[in-house]
Amino acid sequence: MTVRSKQPVKTNWFILNPKLTAALFFILLIAIISLIAHQRYLIVKENREKEISVMLESVELRLEQLLKNSQNITLTLALTINQNGDPSNFEEIAAEIIKSNPYLQAVQLVPKGVIKYTYPLKGNEQALDLDLFKVNKQNAMAAQKAIELRKMYYQGPIDLVQGGKGVVGRLPIYIGKKFWGFSAIVIKLDELLKAAGIDNNSQEFYKFQFSKVNPITNEEEFFLPGNKSFSNNTFKTKTFEEGDWKIYLTDVRAVYADYQLGSLVIFGILLSILSSFLLLRLLTKQGQLYGTLDEQNDLLSAAESKYKTIFDNAAIGIGRVNSITGEFLEANAFLCDLIGYSSNELTHKKIKTLIHGEDLASDARDFKRLLKNEIREFSSVRRYVNKNGEVIWANAIVSPLWNEGEAPSNHIIIVDDITKQVAYEEQIIASQKHIEELINSIEGIVWEASIKDNFANTFVSSKVYDILGYTQEEWASELGFFLKKIYHEDIERVTQYLDNELLIRKHHAYEYRIEAKDGSIIWIRDSFTIEPSLENPEKIRGIMMDITAVKEAEETLHQSYELVNEQNKRLLNFSYIVSHNLRSHASNIDGITALISNAETDEERSEMISLLRKVVVNLNDTLYNLNNIVNIHTSINMVREPLNLLEYVNNAIQTQEAQILSKQAEVINEVTEDVFVYFNRAYLESVLLNLISNALRYSHALRKPVIKITCEPNGSGYILSISDNGVGIDLSKNGEKLFGLNQTFHGNNDARGFGLFITKNQIEAMGDKIEVESTLGVGTTFRILFV
Repeated sequence: MTVRSKQPVKTNWFILNPKLTAALFFILLIAIISLIAHQRYLIVKENREKEISVMLESVELRLEQLLKNSQNITLTLALTINQNGDPSNFEEIAAEIIKSNPYLQAVQLVPKGVIKYTYPLKGNEQALDLDLFKVNKQNAMAAQKAIELRKMYYQGPIDLVQGGKGVVGRLPIYIGKKFWGFSAIVIKLDELLKAAGIDNNSQEFYKFQFSKVNPITNEEEFFLPGNKSFSNNTFKTKTFEEGDWKIYLTDVRAVYADYQLGSLVIFGILLSILSSFLLLRLLTKQGQLYGTLDEQNDLLSAAESKYKTIFDNAAIGIGRVNSITGEFLEANAFLCDLIGYSSNELTHKKIKTLIHGEDLASDARDFKRLLKNEIREFSSVRRYVNKNGEVIWANAIVSPLWNEGEAPSNHIIIVDDITKQVAYEEQIIASQKHIEELINSIEGIVWEASIKDNFANTFVSSKVYDILGYTQEEWASELGFFLKKIYHEDIERVTQYLDNELLIRKHHAYEYRIEAKDGSIIWIRDSFTIEPSLENPEKIRGIMMDITAVKEAEETLHQSYELVNEQNKRLLNFSYIVSHNLRSHASNIDGITALISNAETDEERSEMISLLRKVVVNLNDTLYNLNNIVNIHTSINMVREPLNLLEYVNNAIQTQEAQILSKQAEVINEVTEDVFVYFNRAYLESVLLNLISNALRYSHALRKPVIKITCEPNGSGYILSISDNGVGIDLSKNGEKLFGLNQTFHGNNDARGFGLFITKNQIEAMGDKIEVESTLGVGTTFRILFV
């Protein structure tokens, strides 16, 4: 500062009149001193107010920079959320954010107001799963206010659940137009004050105070120690609407007390010394004050230059637009390069000429709300068209530069190029669709379940509908749906396998039956794997293959094998009978023939011829029975038709009427007239006649024969039972030979051992079965199982 030099005192009337001059000088000095004291008071007060303003502006700049940086952090966290509302790479991105911003205590993603993602987790465990809308009224009001403002809002200072005091900044996130939740940061109060430069220990005369109106009590709360009344001091305030905060800066010195002039007597005696001292002090203080002002101006200029540099060189497009005309007022280099226009070209263009035609309507709708002060900011993903006609995808944020209640003037637009991100997301969607198509083309049900969530289904391919008839939604509708659909005969076996074998090895293959939606039973071969390892099992992934046809083929093959095996047994038995019986008859005929040729008398010859005739008759009976057996075995296309069982039972009883009367037997027929069985007519007559005649033939000599015939349903078929109270059969001794050829057990003269063999072969030729229960001396029951 340049100081004008003093002019020498000229000799004049005042010098020639010392008393008067002294009096006048005294009066003048008193007046000058009074004037100087008053002026000094005003200057000091003004300078202190300027110092307070400069310090508050510095705090404001630093705090605004901190808040903007915090907003960028929450935007970065929000970008980790895909269109399905699921965060990706949250841990990695959050770690980088915390590393780059040490003043942060934690970063969070809060879907639907519940804190589900927080980093770092250590030290912040108490905050996990906290529901902002339920924990307390203050949290709910702060969260709701952020939603209403549709921009970042800071709650606090509050007592954090993880300990200490801090502020929580929350940015509401929308997917489409639907509220998803919040992207949030947590800053310790000490770190916030430190980052803003609010430090009462570094200033002797100036003290800060930090306050906020409690939304519940509507009372102003102060968060720093010290004076909370400012009426006796010089002070200024700054308000930050992002958190509804108010910062006070107070000069704790009392101006009047520091600059009292003292008594008039002392001041008069020490006038020269005091005036010189005051002048020197005044000039010195003014120099200091103006030096401080120059330094602050230099700092402000440097800050302005710094922010100008950041604006021009920011790695994101920034532009200022006339809100009335829509023309660009200025744009940074990144935005110019992105759009393809120079700065001069861009300042003559309207912003709507750069927006893709399909996005103009939504942009105009949001901007009208901004002009009407319905919202204070909006952001959207939109397309821009550059100078070459290429489409650029961008995330645009529009904020007004006028205060609420003021007429719209201009606004700022921040454009972030996300073209590569959109292309990448489209590639991911296409890849996911391709993978899904591949999975659904597999001839099996691809599935996944979570071990940690009690085997809850997390994925099932659409083949579940083709194979089992259930939709994907039905399959995943309830916990344990899969186990409920396992065939009841297999459920215990499958459960035991899962309990005992699941976590023993990584790869499994198991077969069981499942009941399809239409009620059919499907055989499944389930091949599945424990992921990612047996040491850390989290999921099960597998594929269920329909092997019903294979199982049916195996069953058919098994039945064929059993049939061939049985046929072989019959063939061996048949060959034995043929070789034994026919050889016996041939030997008898040969021997009798020899006797006839050697007979000496006609009487002997006639006797031999009579004996030969009996042997021939027996041979004929044997050949007849063997022919019946051969007919049964060679009748491939035997006709089966529905037959009324009661009718054929009555016919068989009538045929045996003579035997029944002869033995005074009682026949109890309980077969109803509505029973029809699929059988061959001739075979059914033969089977019933044979079984009823055997019941009469082998009746007990000491009691009246009683034959009971009953029929009961069995699934889709019937069980016919023919019971008697006859002599019975020792099944332990003769059970295996009961249905064999040429087997007799009671020594009856008319027994040939062919009846039960033929009966069994006739029944089995129809695909049915015969069973027997018998107790020697008590009676016998034959059961025919019609399928």
